[in-house]
Amino acid sequence: MSTNPHNYKNLLEAVDGLRNRGFTFDFQYQDSCLHCDKISEKFAADDLMITEYYRFEGMSDPEDSSVIYALESKDGHKGIIIDAYGAYSDEHISAFLSNVKVKD
Repeated sequence: MSTNPHNYKNLLEAVDGLRNRGFTFDFQYQDSCLHCDKISEKFAADDLMITEYYRFEGMSDPEDSSVIYALESKDGHKGIIIDAYGAYSDEHISAFLSNVKVKD
């Protein structure tokens, strides 16, 4: 699988595009898992799969560098989580996502 089946120009366009394709939940890292407030459910790394991800680099500021992950749970919940990458990434989110399988 190509990790970038769509050519998004920026983070906002990627969020909108993923939302339009059914990734409607927002995941947040909390207590060693991803939590979705909308459905009050927590997901362990083995409950999820990264189906797509997109990296964006800030034009003038490295702090603007971000990555958006499109995730799907075993029970069909589809959502996103956004993180910075490189030196500015959240170490907890990065460690968690490193244990989530990436779709082939």
